[in-house]
Amino acid sequence: MSNDNLPVKPEDAHGTVEVAEPIADPGVEPHEPRITDIDPKAADRVERQVSGMFGLATLLVLGSCVAYFAVPRDSILEFGPLSGNANNMIIGLCIGLALFLIGAGAIQWAKKLMVDEEISEERHAAHSSPQQIAEITEAFKEGTEESGFGRRKMIRNSLIGALGVLGLPAVVLLRDLGPLPGRALYNTIWAKGIRVVNDVTDRPIKPSDLVVGQLVNAAPANLAPLQEENASEYQNAKAKAAVIVVRIKPSEIRTKPGRENWGIDGILCYSKICTHVGCPISLYEQTTHHVLCPCHQSTFDLADSAKVVFGPAARPLPQLPLAVDSEGYLVAQSGFHEPVGPSFFERG
Repeated sequence: MSNDNLPVKPEDAHGTVEVAEPIADPGVEPHEPRITDIDPKAADRVERQVSGMFGLATLLVLGSCVAYFAVPRDSILEFGPLSGNANNMIIGLCIGLALFLIGAGAIQWAKKLMVDEEISEERHAAHSSPQQIAEITEAFKEGTEESGFGRRKMIRNSLIGALGVLGLPAVVLLRDLGPLPGRALYNTIWAKGIRVVNDVTDRPIKPSDLVVGQLVNAAPANLAPLQEENASEYQNAKAKAAVIVVRIKPSEIRTKPGRENWGIDGILCYSKICTHVGCPISLYEQTTHHVLCPCHQSTFDLADSAKVVFGPAARPLPQLPLAVDSEGYLVAQSGFHEPVGPSFFERG
């Protein structure tokens, strides 16, 4: 055996060295049995402890779900100078303690009940041969048996129960993402007789204000008062009620059956919200009558009931039926007949 790779140690200032002897392999220390290895009662006691941790974790997870609904959202817990939302704190404590108990139970199970015999093995190449794969598979089966997962049913069932309900709070907390849409997107503030106003100036629009090829961003006349009353409600209403008004030569319009009286002398009104993921649109090409969504290039033909001619949008832009009131201004005949916004919000 060559001495080139053996460790060396300096001997004096002249740089002479002496080859050091390699450290002998100390081997595996003698195995010391645990009390749970020799006392069945101690093993049963530990099994009950671990199962109790898993069972308590299950109750804590369920408790977090109950707290979500039972604890008022505006209640406050105070600890001296510290304070916080009671709902959030109780849910967080329940889930945190549940995760701690599952982890502590798993550690206790591994340390006290699983086989802990020491082994040593030589390093091997990274690639495994078929024989080694078979040995690994057999070792995994043996490890499963030695862990007692199949034999100790109390631990197994309590662990499965704890892990099974662990995802429940995530499902419950999804509600905090917002209210369920249901048919909410059918209900904009558009209604019969509501005037169509310019989105910038808030001035009502007359048919004579529009020329062929023109597109105007518009809104309902009853939107502006909300801005002073409730800023949040105003923003929500504006996001659903925004529209575009376009004037096209009547001879170029392909009217969908049942919508023959929805336009006024070639003036049509559609939702401004793209039916793909809800981006606002108004990029209009008057020659083709196409309007483009800048987010993902969904393209709609406004002369053909705003049907999709390109892109990922799944349905046409909802159309708002128009009429003219006694003073000659554009008004809505009714609200939208279909949901505005992204297609994944659509409800039957």
